[in-house]
This record gives sequence, structure tokens and C-alpha cells, in this order.
Amino acid sequence: MKSINPATGEEIATHEQFTEAQIDAALDQATATFATWRTTPIADRVALLTALADSYHDNRDRLARMATLEMGKTLKSALAEVDKCVAAFRHYAQAGTAMLDGGSIPLAAGGKADYVWLPIGPVLAVMPWNFPYWQVARFLAPCILAGNVGLLKHASNVQGVAALMQEMMGVAGAPDGLFQNLPIRSDAVAAIIADDRVAAVTLTGSEGAGRAVAEQAGRALKKVVLELGGADPFIVMPSADLDAAVKQAVTARVQNSGQSCICGKRMIVHTDIYDAFLDRFSAAMAAVKAGDPFDPDSDMGPLSSEEQRRTVQEQVRKMQAAGATLIGGETLPGPGAYMTAGILTDVPTDPALMGEEIFGPIAMLFRAADIDDAIAIANGIPFGLGSSVWTTDATEEARFIRDIQAGMTAVNQMLASAPEAPFGGVKRSGHGRELGPFGLHEFMNLKSVYRSG
Repeated sequence: MKSINPATGEEIATHEQFTEAQIDAALDQATATFATWRTTPIADRVALLTALADSYHDNRDRLARMATLEMGKTLKSALAEVDKCVAAFRHYAQAGTAMLDGGSIPLAAGGKADYVWLPIGPVLAVMPWNFPYWQVARFLAPCILAGNVGLLKHASNVQGVAALMQEMMGVAGAPDGLFQNLPIRSDAVAAIIADDRVAAVTLTGSEGAGRAVAEQAGRALKKVVLELGGADPFIVMPSADLDAAVKQAVTARVQNSGQSCICGKRMIVHTDIYDAFLDRFSAAMAAVKAGDPFDPDSDMGPLSSEEQRRTVQEQVRKMQAAGATLIGGETLPGPGAYMTAGILTDVPTDPALMGEEIFGPIAMLFRAADIDDAIAIANGIPFGLGSSVWTTDATEEARFIRDIQAGMTAVNQMLASAPEAPFGGVKRSGHGRELGPFGLHEFMNLKSVYRSG
């Protein structure tokens, strides 16, 4: 597996894949470590999370630089991602103990049923490249607190990040086998899921990958959490602060070079303010600077690879063929997978066209006649991850919260995840939740203990 710098096209490193014997040894080690970690006092688990937060904080520059080199995000955003991981580890260290508390339920027939939260075993995480630290940390932090152990199958182009994450566990003093990076390709995942030594699987990735992993987990009757793609609606109504909405719409489309699942991709604007929004939005998108991700003046770096840029270009061409008009969105010459920010207008509300997530700095702009039309456009796709609504009308806000088919809705702000709150989607955007107590409990055994008195 090769790491290629998408800003230059140059090879960074080559990583050897694990053999079947190495995978087998890793699963044995995970099983052995779980046997002791599951009974480790919660105070010791909390101490490790605190030490892990310190290790990321102390090595933030080194960690961030690797993410920028391997997948092209700006150094500023890579540093922010590392800091977010630190916050997640500290959150579970500080607030997590209470999440493990059980309780007692009186029974109508007499007696009571206590309930306790118990770890389930090694959990396989299949993770993507777009937020290579954060996607893993939001699984890893609750995994450690729960008393489980983690196995990571990371994307092939961010194996340097994966190796550093395992190194940070060692720096923090984690026992061997508590978290192991498995440098493997996707074709090795099914056998690991089927292995009796693995208790569950979590995946963040594409719809296709989610279907494959869900099928494999279903055959093995194992718990699975899926956080898949999205084409999130960003709805702007006449009562909104238009300047604030435009500013956040631009951020949503160029953050991480547009390679974020939960940032608004479909800007659905009420007809009364559509022209004003388009004028301001197109000017702001044209001013976005794509350039060297290590240059602090760059607003966004390259896409993660030449292949990813070609995929986005092909999706744009399909929409143009269906009648859409492209503003910006140009391929930049020279080395690197760079393109400018762009806007597609006059996009047909065709579910077939909307069935693919555009993972790049391209916005789709839709005109809505009224709130019913805006909600219909928002829901007229197979995805349901996040959403953002802009209104100061309380009745409209309540309608959006109730009627938009999504796992998350942000009101008058761009959607962003937080360690304290549940994260996940509905429809083809997956099922299950990460983060907060919900992400912790997804991979725990909720055991009932019946007592006579």
C-alpha cells in the first residue's frame, strides 16, 4: 500500500500488508488483551484516556503534518482535527464514568431487575481517509472506556496516520493489543468479521462499503454500526441572516476540500432570496483559494487523490448533461489534485442524480417555492445523515426538526460533530450512533440481573 502526497503526486511511503499469519496473531493478541482489560478498574481506563489525550496534544504538530501529507487537508484543519481528538479523549475521561452506571427497575410482579453495562470484546473499525484521526478517535475513546479492545482497518492511503495512532497508544502506556492497526485491504475484512475472536464492527465510509460490511456482519450475527455518506440539505429561508448563511455555506463546501460527510452539499434557498443568495455565494466561492495545504493563506488543499478528483469531475459532467449549469469548479493545472470551488445551478431534483454523494468542493443550488417545497427537496434523496436550516421563525424551525429525514439538524449554524452528542444517520446514511453515551453503549452488553427483593 502506497501513501501518495495529493498536493504533489509524489510517493511518501510504501506500507507492507499483513499476511494471514500476522492477522491471526493480531486477533490472538486482541483476545488475550481483552481478557484482562475487561476487568481493569474504570479509574485505570480513565487514566489511560487522559494520557492518550496528552500524547496527542504533545505530538499535535507531528500528527497534523502526516495527515496533511497523506490526504491533502490544510495544516490548519489537520491541527484542529488533532485537537478535536484530544477533546474526545478528555470528554470520555471526565464524563464517561457516569455513562457506565447501571440502575434498578422495580417489577410489577415483585422484586426488581438491575441492569449493568459490560464490555463485549474486540471491535473492528473500518475507517476512511477524510478525517483520518477523528473518525478513529470517536470509536477508540468509548472503546477504551467500555473495556473493549480495538482493531483498525484504515484506508490504504493514510497508513502513516494509522501507524502514528498506534504509536500514540504506546506513548500513553496502553497495554499491548489494546489497539492494533491492521495494514490490510478491503478484501481481508470479511474473514476478520466472521472470526469468532471479533465481537462487532463499526464502519465509516461509502454506501457500497456499508452494504458489504452489514452483509458480512449479518451472516456472523454481529453488531454493526454504519456511518455512511450524505448529501446534506442546507436550507435558507427569508427570515435568515443571509450573510451568516452564505459564509457558513462556503465553509461547508470547502472545508476539507469538500470531503466531509455532514457538511451541507445541497443549498436549498427560498425563491424570495434565491437571487441574492446566489450573488453573494458565487462571489464568495470564487474568492476561495486552493493551494499548498502547508501555506496558511490557502483556504483548501487538493482533493485526496487524482482518482477522487476524476470522480467529482465525472459527477459534475453527469449533472451538466442533465441540464445543470456549473459556476467555477475548474481543474487547476500542474501537479496535485487541485480544483476550484464551484456551484451547480438548475440541478434537476432527480433521485437518480442525487443518489451519489459529491465528495468535493462543489455545491448544488436549488430554488424552493415555500417550506413544503424545501422539505420535499431535502427528503427527495436516499440519504439522511445531517442537515442545516436557517430561519428565525419558530414555526418553521419546528417543522424542519420534525419533518427533515436526517439523524442530525443544525439550526442557524453549519453542522459539526461534538464528543458529547450522538452522531449518525437514517436511510442509506447508515444506522447506529457514535459519540456521547450512545456511542459508548452501542458496543456494550446491557445485562439485566433479576432479583427477588
